[in-house]
Amino acid sequence: MLEKKEFIRYNIDDAGRNGIRFGLTSYSNRKVEFLMNKFMLNETSYHGAGAIQAIPEEIKSRGFKKAFVASDPDLVKFGVTKKVTDLLEKAGIEYKLYSDIKPNPTIENVQHGVEEFKACGADCIVAIGGGSSMDTSKAVGIIIANPEFADVRSLEGVAPTKNKCVPIIAVPTTAGTAAEVTINYVITDVEKKRKFVCVDAHDIPVVAVVDPDMMSTMPASLTAATGMDALTHAIEGYITKGAWELSDMFHIKAIEIISRSLRDAVKNGKAGREGMALGQYVAGMGFSNVGLGVDHSMAHTLSAYYDTPHGKACAILLPAVMAYNAEYTGEKYKDIARAMGVEGVDSMTPAEYRKAAVDAVRKLSEDVGIPSTLKGIVKEEDIPALAESAYADACRPGNPRDTSVEEIAEIYRSLM
Repeated sequence: MLEKKEFIRYNIDDAGRNGIRFGLTSYSNRKVEFLMNKFMLNETSYHGAGAIQAIPEEIKSRGFKKAFVASDPDLVKFGVTKKVTDLLEKAGIEYKLYSDIKPNPTIENVQHGVEEFKACGADCIVAIGGGSSMDTSKAVGIIIANPEFADVRSLEGVAPTKNKCVPIIAVPTTAGTAAEVTINYVITDVEKKRKFVCVDAHDIPVVAVVDPDMMSTMPASLTAATGMDALTHAIEGYITKGAWELSDMFHIKAIEIISRSLRDAVKNGKAGREGMALGQYVAGMGFSNVGLGVDHSMAHTLSAYYDTPHGKACAILLPAVMAYNAEYTGEKYKDIARAMGVEGVDSMTPAEYRKAAVDAVRKLSEDVGIPSTLKGIVKEEDIPALAESAYADACRPGNPRDTSVEEIAEIYRSLM
C-alpha cells in the first residue's frame, strides 16, 4: 500500500513538459514518482476582427489605472500601436508608451523597460506586437514583481520566482509566436552571443486579444516567416517527448488550420489572416504546456549569432529537423501529412508517410517564399559553437530523438 506524502514539486521534466511530480512513499520507504500533467491558459481571450474594442473595458473592470504600453518602434511608426492607444485615450485611460524594443530583444531592452515602468507608475502592461514586444513585457513584468531577478540572466530556464508578474494584456500583431498564450519568453544576451529561454508559470498574460485586423499590415515576408514559426510550434509540440492527448488535440488542429490558411494569408486574404490568427493561438495553447524540440534550440542560436528573424530560422530548419526525427515519432507523421492535406496516407508505409509529411512542409515553405538553405547566414567556422549553444538550449530536451552536439552540427551543415 502506498501513502501519498513526502513531496509535491512543480517542475519541467526531462521531456520539457510542464507538470507536477507527486512523490509517493511506500511503507518500505521505496519512493515512486509519477507525472500529473498541468495545463495553463489565459484567464480570458478574445478572438475575431474588432476584438481590440474589448481592451478598455478589460482594463477598467480589473481596476487598473495606468497602462505601460510596450510596442516595437516600427509598429509605433506605422500606426499599428495607435489603433490600441486611441481606444485607451477615448476611454480616458492613462498610459506610458515604451518602444525601446528590438527584434530578438536584449537584456538591455528589458532592464530599460523595468526602469521606465518604475518611473511611470503603471499597474498593468499592454503588450502590442510580435514575440519581441511580448517577451520584453513578460521579462519586465516578472522583474517588477520579483526584483531579485533584475540581472535578467538568472531568469533562464525555470527560475524560482515567487510572485505573478504585472498583469499583461497581450495583443499580437504577428500570426506566429503565440506569445500571448504561453509561459515562455526568450531574451538575447548580446555579450555572450546567445538567446536564453525562460519558462515561468507566473508570466502568462491574463488577457489575450487576438484580432486579425491587427495583423493585416504585416508584409508578406513576415507573414510567411511567422506563419512557418507557428507550424513549427504545432509540429514540434505534437512530436515532443512531453506530448499527450490533450496537447495533441490542439497541435493537430493547429497544423490543419495553418496548412490551409498560410498561403492565402501571405496574399493578405481575409480568410487566410483570420485562419492564421486562430491557428497560431491554438498551437500556443499546446506547446506552451509540453515543450518543443531541437528546431527551436537551433533557431534560437541563429538569432543570437546572426540576428536572423526567429520565424525564418525555424522555417529553414524545419524540413531537415523533421527528417532527422522521423524514425522516432511513431505514427505521428501520418497524422501530420493528413492534416496538411496529403491523400492516401492510410495506405502508405511508415517511410512513405514520413516522407510525405516532410515534403508537405517543404512545399508549403517554398510556396510562401522561405529560403531552403542557410547559405549566406551561417559561417562554417561558427558551426561548432552554434551546435554547442543549441544543445544547451532549454528546448532541446523535448526533442523526440535524443541528440548530440555533433548531430546538431551535421544538421546545420546539411543546409549549407
